[in-house]
Amino acid sequence: MQKIQINGAQSLIQTLVNCDVDVCFGNPGTSEMHFVAALDSAPTMRSVLCLFEGVATGAADGYGRLSGKPAATLLHLGPGLANGLANLHNARRANTPIVNIVGDHATYHLQYDALLTSDIVGFARPVSSWIHESKSAKTVAADTARAVQAARSAPGCISTLILPADTAWDEAERPADPLPHRGPEPVSAAAVEAAAALLRNGKKTALILRANALYGAGLEAAGRVQAASGARLLCDTFAPHTELGAGRVPVERIPYFAEQIVSFLEGTEQIILVGSKPPVSFFAYPGKSSWCTPKGCHLSYLAHPHEDACGALAALADTLGAPPQAAKRVPLQLPDMPSGNLTPLAIAQVMANLTPEQAIFADESATSGLALLSTMATGRPHTHLPLTGGSIGDGLPVAVGAAIAAPNRKVVCPHGDGGAAYTMQALWTMARENLDITVVIYANRSYGILNIELQRVGVQETGQKALSMLDLHNPEMNWTKIAQGMGVEASRATTAEEFADLYRSAMQQRGPRLIEAMI
Repeated sequence: MQKIQINGAQSLIQTLVNCDVDVCFGNPGTSEMHFVAALDSAPTMRSVLCLFEGVATGAADGYGRLSGKPAATLLHLGPGLANGLANLHNARRANTPIVNIVGDHATYHLQYDALLTSDIVGFARPVSSWIHESKSAKTVAADTARAVQAARSAPGCISTLILPADTAWDEAERPADPLPHRGPEPVSAAAVEAAAALLRNGKKTALILRANALYGAGLEAAGRVQAASGARLLCDTFAPHTELGAGRVPVERIPYFAEQIVSFLEGTEQIILVGSKPPVSFFAYPGKSSWCTPKGCHLSYLAHPHEDACGALAALADTLGAPPQAAKRVPLQLPDMPSGNLTPLAIAQVMANLTPEQAIFADESATSGLALLSTMATGRPHTHLPLTGGSIGDGLPVAVGAAIAAPNRKVVCPHGDGGAAYTMQALWTMARENLDITVVIYANRSYGILNIELQRVGVQETGQKALSMLDLHNPEMNWTKIAQGMGVEASRATTAEEFADLYRSAMQQRGPRLIEAMI
């Protein structure tokens, strides 16, 4: 029987599929053409074209956060990777598993220092837990299997595999099989006993939850711990993946600003960290503390980020003799429908009333989203995927990835207009893939958070030149026309009634929609 020859790119793609990585968000160039051609050899690999690398990396973030498994990205040399770094930063902060495939010049071509030659490893290092440069087509498959294993290692990592062009086109041997999955480590019995002792000592205690402690069985186990101990259940301001709404175990979200965090935690004598870190201020401010844990408060770890938070909470609940079910549940409380002026609160009231169950919120609503979080807290059950790393421009791409990970669920993307301008190319991918995403643009024509921060950092006087750096007028972006130009149906709302009509329509149909809310 004649041996079927495959090249390095084909061995890479088939290895990805073997390892259950079957979605690739990409923006290829010349050095990746053999990867592109090899896509036809793997029918189960879904390839999604993104017009900007920051969309590709952000989409991989959304996909990985929701599905729990990595997507691949395909990026063109060092500059392509660099274009995607901001959303890889967000993904790293979310502990999202991602496998970056970054093309490079052929190994023998690097000596000539052609125009696109760069330090790809240097670009990758700040956002990658694992980096490798393939040197031979015959090792590409094995390298790929190791990249996937690294990405799936708890708590979820970014791996970057650099693929020189000749290792993609040269003859390979065979695809690789998946390597053993290194999942989260079980917590020690001693950690469980120590946490139980703290919860029994009568002091005011809070558990700060993250990772799989905030959804599914982990959230239920946290509710059991609360029922047995009376401890507060908290989560980070930008916890990567939370299940919220009616019927769910209630979790308090730590506020954004430092002085709010201090007030929020006042009187707390013990904090037990469950896959999380101690709370700190997002930025430093003159005269304000960066460390927000109350003085004298005892910190203890039940589970570190690489450990199984869900299993730890279940073991803790059993140790405490907790009831089989959580005692507290979020009630369904829908607000009245608004009328008149269109405000962030009116938008939130409409969305709480009309969003169906099990919707996914890819949320980068920034300052306009405070009302949304509080109103949706008692809305129908939904999943919340916020901006985790603080680098704006993640919301639209995260919505793309979430919609591909969960095609039967409605995705809603509330987004500030300033942040959306960073990755508006994602709208084109929504249209091309016919994704069921409703984008709500809060059109306040401003970097709203920066207007607040300008005062908080102690600036005493500001003139027109300074204020113009935070203003998005002159000219104004017309998001309705931008979306239509990208192939997405779009409309503008100026009143609460108009917004309600448009949002209701979007919830009742499938496919991409954009509503520009003039607040």
